[in-house]
Amino acid sequence: MLNNNLFILTGPTGSGKTNISIDIFQYIPEIEIVSADSMQIYKEMNIGTDKPSLDILTKVPHHCIDIVEPDVDFNVAQYAQTALKEIENILISNKKPFIVGGTGLYIKSFIKPLFLGPGRDYNIRQQLEKILQDKGNDFLFEQLKKFDYKYSLKINPNDLKRIIRALEVFHLTGKPFSSFHNKEEIYTKYKYSIICLSMDRNKLYERINQRVDLMIRDGLIEETNYILKKYNCEHSNSMQGLGYKQISLFLKGKIKKEEAVEKIKKETRNFAKRQISWFKNQIPVDHYIDVDDFENNSQCAKYIAKIMLERGCNNC
Repeated sequence: MLNNNLFILTGPTGSGKTNISIDIFQYIPEIEIVSADSMQIYKEMNIGTDKPSLDILTKVPHHCIDIVEPDVDFNVAQYAQTALKEIENILISNKKPFIVGGTGLYIKSFIKPLFLGPGRDYNIRQQLEKILQDKGNDFLFEQLKKFDYKYSLKINPNDLKRIIRALEVFHLTGKPFSSFHNKEEIYTKYKYSIICLSMDRNKLYERINQRVDLMIRDGLIEETNYILKKYNCEHSNSMQGLGYKQISLFLKGKIKKEEAVEKIKKETRNFAKRQISWFKNQIPVDHYIDVDDFENNSQCAKYIAKIMLERGCNNC
């Protein structure tokens, strides 16, 4: 019988999570990787997301990769439901889920209760925003009090973002927004041990710069152009991702290629910095692993596998 202690491997972009997790598979072949990367969920977006190769995906079982088209907006609540279902299926098959990724909200969705209501509806939002323009804040807040008095007591009457979201959910489901906030049981079903990779900041930034150069060499510009033409998704969430956003600007003639590349490098370094801060302040990391302490990824993976086997993965 498998226990309910699951492991999460996270860390800033460029720290080696993907390669190390694949090496861990060599030591614990019972694991199946559940991706916690908000860009690798998109089909055909391979180069800019640094997605594992098809060969690796064939050899090492992966989940939550290539699950939606680039023109589909996919939120964290949808991810949480999808990932938890995959975890259940992995456990049923007597394998061990191993969550790997650096998207902070995705990681947090495993360990914190998360709203499980519907996604956004553009038409309903437009209607609510028109009502706001015509009748003002007070009218919308009175509507919220009428449909969900319990939630109206928790928010500021001028918090239009939350008021519109609550009314949107009510019109979509017929249920008060507050009724979706009492579903913590599926999030407390498992215990999560979080392992976070770290490394010298200058080395990390150099890795990021080199990786961007490799992405350009391997065809990031061509990939972005192909996806934009096929899916007409310029304004979708997928095209706001690092790399794709900057290359889109280049393809539209708004910036030069060299500027786009430098923007990718700079904004990716800034993103890594924000990730490091997030991991320190937003999630309860159990083990920090400095990859600089090891000669290569394989040694680091062996050390992490030892931790996993000693602290809960031995029942795989």
